[in-house]
Amino acid sequence: MSNVNWAEATTITPGELPVAITGYLLAHGRRDTETALASYTTDAVVTDEGHTYRGPAQIRNWLASAASEYTFTTELVGASMVDATHYDVRQHLAGDFPGGTADLHYRFTMRGASIAELVITP
Repeated sequence: MSNVNWAEATTITPGELPVAITGYLLAHGRRDTETALASYTTDAVVTDEGHTYRGPAQIRNWLASAASEYTFTTELVGASMVDATHYDVRQHLAGDFPGGTADLHYRFTMRGASIAELVITP
């Protein structure tokens, strides 16, 4: 993802996001690990809080632990796309985690109809 210029992203509506991203976000919000996992390719990579998770087993464990460690809500506050394979979803989180709120970028790389990579950054 180092060659993606996120600054050149164009604002889109949430309805313009790929189905896999929308499905992932809804499933993750419901803490439905298996449905969220089904949005990914079999060789997908997720990077969150400086840790990288590769493949279904590691991503499943990350999804399960991310959903259970704290109680929080998410609100989609914006979406943009760089090109047909790169999307940035901005989420506002509020909950009982340290700091209580966070605004995060969920930067998705698609391969076909599935998520190949997700990088979560402040």
